[in-house]
Amino acid sequence: MESILALPTGALRSLLGPHRPRGRTTAESQDLTASQRVFGENSVVERALGAAFAHFNEDLHTLVIHETLRLDEHRCIRSTAVHQVLRATRSGASRFTVVHSIDDTTAESIDVVIRCGKPGTVRFVPELRSLVIEILFGRELTRNETAMIDYEILLGPSQLPSTHHERRTRINLREYLLHVYFHPKALPVTCYRYYREQIGAAQRSSRRIALDISHSAHMLPTRCPAGVHGMAWDWPAS
Repeated sequence: MESILALPTGALRSLLGPHRPRGRTTAESQDLTASQRVFGENSVVERALGAAFAHFNEDLHTLVIHETLRLDEHRCIRSTAVHQVLRATRSGASRFTVVHSIDDTTAESIDVVIRCGKPGTVRFVPELRSLVIEILFGRELTRNETAMIDYEILLGPSQLPSTHHERRTRINLREYLLHVYFHPKALPVTCYRYYREQIGAAQRSSRRIALDISHSAHMLPTRCPAGVHGMAWDWPAS
């Protein structure tokens, strides 16, 4: 068109303005609004992190989460293993922070084993029943670079039976897999998955899950939007 109109090279292109960003990075930026939409105002996560909540993993996007839970014969969670794939939304990301809720603060011990990544600050906030774990990558990531983290939370004997497990995400995930192993001597009578748009909201999209031959149940949503994805189970009457 420029040659037909006898215009200098680039004259028309200059009228188009800057390119719009491609991909999903901009739409999935993890800002304070997205966090509060799922966690709620003055949430446990916000109180556990304090001032750092405003910048909570703001330069990282979670793509895939696989979680494996193991319960003991007393119906208590003894371990939670997490495998997670992350992508940097901008250059400079060097660490990732997770906040886990602990069912029973009187568990005899709480240990964290990090197998992929380096341990940073790990602290337990008993009044909030929260475990805050910082995992270091060992270097700064470049924009769109991916990283893997792999860690496990080991709990000592507890007196409070567990009835559910939830994963809270403020962005859409590509994949979320939750796999729960029950002890052969302590099997639930029912097990089901559910979704909530935010903490405290009513459960919806509930669906029953059958135990397999290994006394385990799993959920793998075909879609994993922002919100709360959980699995719950009912124990037989004592």
